[in-house]
Amino acid sequence: MNQYTINILCKQFDISNEVINYVESKEKILREKYFSKIEAAKEYNQYKIIHAMQKARLNATHFNWTTGYGYDDVGREKVEEIYSYVFGTEDALVRPTIVSGTHAITLTLSGILRPGDELIAISGSPYDTLQKVIGVKGNEKGTFIEYGIKYKEVPLTADGKIDIEKSLASITDSTKIVMIQRSTGYSDRKALTIDEISEAIEKVKAFNNNLIIMVDNCYGEFIEIDEPTNVGADIMAGSLIKNPGGGMSLSGGYVVGRKDLIELVANRSTAPGIGKECGLTFGTTRNTLQGLFLAPMIVGEALKGALLNALVYKDLGFRVVPDTDDKRSDIIQGIEFKSREKVIKFCQGIQSASPVDSYVSPEPWDMPGYEDEVIMAAGAFVQGSSIELSADGPMREPFFAYYQGGLTYSHCKLGAMMSLNNLYKNNMIEKEKLTF
Repeated sequence: MNQYTINILCKQFDISNEVINYVESKEKILREKYFSKIEAAKEYNQYKIIHAMQKARLNATHFNWTTGYGYDDVGREKVEEIYSYVFGTEDALVRPTIVSGTHAITLTLSGILRPGDELIAISGSPYDTLQKVIGVKGNEKGTFIEYGIKYKEVPLTADGKIDIEKSLASITDSTKIVMIQRSTGYSDRKALTIDEISEAIEKVKAFNNNLIIMVDNCYGEFIEIDEPTNVGADIMAGSLIKNPGGGMSLSGGYVVGRKDLIELVANRSTAPGIGKECGLTFGTTRNTLQGLFLAPMIVGEALKGALLNALVYKDLGFRVVPDTDDKRSDIIQGIEFKSREKVIKFCQGIQSASPVDSYVSPEPWDMPGYEDEVIMAAGAFVQGSSIELSADGPMREPFFAYYQGGLTYSHCKLGAMMSLNNLYKNNMIEKEKLTF
């Protein structure tokens, strides 16, 4: 780091020299040991996406759009064709009107499941918002349980793995979907790797090949060479304001998988008899595809930022999940602070590094879809975009903050410095540990 950069960090961002030097020392370790592996996956996924766009014969006319029902929206059809190629599936549903990852997953499950069917989550409790969709938390109307869909979940093993034996034992004649959540969510486990997901799918399919394997792929796209649909998942869902949107998508979500299953989901998203044939894209085709094009590079930058935060806080004595040597399968970095106040100061530090709303100081609040108060630092160009620099966490023990995103590594690094600086200046870390 040159003196000009140090000066702007000290004078314009008010970051202490001790914090700058400490973060720099951690970055040096990471560059020498870890970053090359991220670059290799990034390069592969970049070429995969370019090939998918070439195979689909993408051209400039596909960026035009229609009105009303969206009949003959060739751009919409081209986006879905490209997504099916990228994820190695028969079909895809990609729409800007899908508002979140939870919405994409809900569409998928509600499109396939019928009253009397059973859904089994074999990766432990799903993300907080989906628990309300299922009906195991909260008192919402229109939950799966209210519609007569049965549900059970199989806890992970003590070391955070899918418990294959108990998963198979939980399957009954009414089981229709076996669901796997790839990402950590608001838990203290690591994301499930493609190898772990592949093994679980193989064992479940060998037990009963008629079962449908559904994967929640949020935060996991383009981390590894393969995706869950490359190793046997029947259907998979995610959000466009996470990894695959590349910071360009303004909204939306995707579902990819078997053609017969996508038809069911499409009928739920519009109406039976309409399915995928209607649905205006509101001129978002260019953003959606340019974001997909940029996604491998941006996911790589976010991964480097997650590693930096992991090492910065690990060497200060905090527990980090995943650890720096762990194989990563999502962009999320969990940091256990064991203190409500430290989570708040960390998130406020991330917010202060943002290009948008940097002057805002986030506080915990009763966010829709969550049982606990949640604090969210998200000074993003796209509201709620967690592929942009962001951090959040529920206000419950053991008080984890979950860092994710960053469109450039330099921004990730600024976030690490600003969050640490906020803790440093509020006497929430052992200052002598910043020496090295």
